[in-house]
Amino acid sequence: MAKSRSAPTLDDVAKMAGVSTATVSRCLNSPDRVVKATRERVQSAVDALGYTPNFAARVMAAKRSFTIGAIIPTMENAIFARGLQAFQEELHQRGYTLLVSSSAYKPEIEEEQIRTLIARGADGLLLIGHDRDPEIYDFLDQRNIPALVAWSYLPDSKLPSVGFDNRAAMFDLASHIIGLGHTRIGVISARVDGNDRARLRVQGIREAVADRGLQANNLTVIETSYEIENGAKAFSDLMNAATPPTAILCGNDVLAVGALRQAQKMGLDVPSDVSITGFDDIELARIVSPALTTVHVPHREMGHKAALQLIEMVENQTAGTGEQLATRIVNRPSLGKPASG
Repeated sequence: MAKSRSAPTLDDVAKMAGVSTATVSRCLNSPDRVVKATRERVQSAVDALGYTPNFAARVMAAKRSFTIGAIIPTMENAIFARGLQAFQEELHQRGYTLLVSSSAYKPEIEEEQIRTLIARGADGLLLIGHDRDPEIYDFLDQRNIPALVAWSYLPDSKLPSVGFDNRAAMFDLASHIIGLGHTRIGVISARVDGNDRARLRVQGIREAVADRGLQANNLTVIETSYEIENGAKAFSDLMNAATPPTAILCGNDVLAVGALRQAQKMGLDVPSDVSITGFDDIELARIVSPALTTVHVPHREMGHKAALQLIEMVENQTAGTGEQLATRIVNRPSLGKPASG
């Protein structure tokens, strides 16, 4: 009977490459610390032998799992995709693996996933937004698990955040729309309870309405779930009112596309009859017709910087400083001046 072939070891790679085992480890774990010629020689030996690093040994030596957990509210649309992709790419460059869960916007599911990821040895967590039970923050503190928030920047929050000011971003968009002459404003928002991003966006619109001297009854807000069909239903409800709005601001581009589709079904011209705007500037906003005026969120920059900061927190046990990123209004044909009269 043929003798089974044993798996190649770190020593085997070192002997074939003519270097020490410490050099092989550096090439695999910190390649930027090794000169190119040596890296290439080690990689050739790794490929020739079919060597696979012993993950368990690496975890024991470093006392880390080299795994980062991320819990996002939904995987059903592209709102979080671009930022999460950049986050994963940066983690991969640094030798970390990403585990992703989705909470379906339900706090009890997010809490369960936080506990599960930590139980499975995640070195750190990426969370979306700041609204959650204080007991969860105490749980993270007690276990000394680094956690970072993205998609919302709040300088005085419990956790450091790499994101943007949702209130200010929507304040700027609403002010721009009112400046075009719109005085009857509709809003299609996600449900604000437990969602600080949605709540702050609606708050920014309310502040812009007051700042521009409009009455509160000039603003109508409908809360719904982030789905195209719900955006369409909310748009229909707004436009069937006795005095329909001339501009509708949507909490994200998905809701705005639903509103745009419903406008076309109702025979309304956008923007001559009603203007529609979104938030996020995902690809969908550019390919619909007319293309959506929206708020551009720097998703890739946010994901990249969040990964770098969370790795720093994990490896050096720092508290994290957070960083505010800039948003900007992207003007496209879905927004125009209101019809006269």
